[in-house]
Amino acid sequence: MGKAKKTRKFAVAKKIISPKDSRIKSNQKEQKAIAEAKKEKPRHVDQAISALFFQYNTQLGPPYHVLVDTNFINFSIRNKMDLVRSMMDCLLAKCIPCITDCVMGELEKLGSKYKVALKLAQDPRFERIPCQCKGCYADDCLVNMVKQWRCFIVATCDKELRGRIRKIPGVPCMYISSHRYTVERMPEAFGAPR
Repeated sequence: MGKAKKTRKFAVAKKIISPKDSRIKSNQKEQKAIAEAKKEKPRHVDQAISALFFQYNTQLGPPYHVLVDTNFINFSIRNKMDLVRSMMDCLLAKCIPCITDCVMGELEKLGSKYKVALKLAQDPRFERIPCQCKGCYADDCLVNMVKQWRCFIVATCDKELRGRIRKIPGVPCMYISSHRYTVERMPEAFGAPR
């Protein structure tokens, strides 16, 4: 009898272990290191704010402390509105406008074009609040201040900053719309949008 003919097989490749296979020693070491790192990390949970009753901030009450941003002062001047009186008309209570060192520094940097705004910010009715940040961006300073002390209303016309403040629960935001001040997320305010 003759030899049996072997037919050639087409499109067959050798079986090779992939470099990401779990049976390779170096991959096993990497996976163990990742698993240990996950176990070691403590879970960080922010402490709940005791002043909040659900989304309602119990620390807010008359006299209201209003943190003022640079563009809010500029838009108030452009719309020919008295800052303190318009705030009182909006909230129907006494308001104390507050200004941080970073906002004051930003107003000083703007130069002679915004001299009226700087003069208004130096008014004795404005309460000057010292901040711990050394020359940082004014919006970051306001957000940090509001996160630390939830007893402020933030007055700004900057949409980006308003978006950041909306993410912080219990902090209302004041802005200018149709030549009057409006407060969002504050139910007892007269100027709140309906």
